[in-house]
Amino acid sequence: MSDMKLTKEKMLTFTGHEKVGTFKAGEKLMDFGEKQNAANEALAANLNDLIKRVCALEDKQLQNEDIMRRIANELAGLKKELDRVRLTEKLNSGAIERLDRAIKLAEGDGK
Repeated sequence: MSDMKLTKEKMLTFTGHEKVGTFKAGEKLMDFGEKQNAANEALAANLNDLIKRVCALEDKQLQNEDIMRRIANELAGLKKELDRVRLTEKLNSGAIERLDRAIKLAEGDGK
């Protein structure tokens, strides 16, 4: 962040409405120009800091979007695997029940 904080005093470039004589006009103009240059420098420094901060936030957002995309892909894969395991468990349970019934019938338990 810039060391040049914007304050009312730094941004005030014209300080008076008094009449200025011909010989003082150059001095007043020089004073105004120096104050305006200082104000412009402070504004430029703060603007550059803001641009850097926005760029950093945009980079961070892109990183977060990439991470979220990878997480979504991992979750989709996990869901497929979980569905496969559930289906296998149901098929195995049915097969075990059929085998159990077949053994009971073979032993003559006949239920």
